[in-house]
Amino acid sequence: MKVGYYNEDCTYRLPQKRRTTAWLREVAAAEGYVLGDVNYIFCSARRLLEMNRQFLGHDYFTDVITFDYSDRRGTRTVSGDVFIDVETVADNARIYGAARLVEMRRVVVHGLLHLCGQKDKTPTANRRMHAKEDKYLALWSIGDEA
Repeated sequence: MKVGYYNEDCTYRLPQKRRTTAWLREVAAAEGYVLGDVNYIFCSARRLLEMNRQFLGHDYFTDVITFDYSDRRGTRTVSGDVFIDVETVADNARIYGAARLVEMRRVVVHGLLHLCGQKDKTPTANRRMHAKEDKYLALWSIGDEA
């Protein structure tokens, strides 16, 4: 099982891919899952807007769209494609006063949490998702202290 990092209609390169993959394995395990084949595709705002319209019927920009191919009942393996709009992530980092890379990691783990079955459409579910993002971002930071 592998994690892949790709680009579509942009040139963004996620730093520390090996460490990111190890972190994502830890996150999946903490959520009770095994990390399967997960592809992160970094793309432009225009490309993700097209996808949002085509696949979800939404006519607005978003930072992430996750396509879930997981087997959560049988092997408890999470797999899927996570498309990330690097422009919207950068905009959100400015809005929230976060470093771009920290905001990108938040969105990366957000996509994985969706693959683990976490929802975010209601206020309660959204708060729960955000709390998990914070928890796992802190786990990344613990590695910085080592």
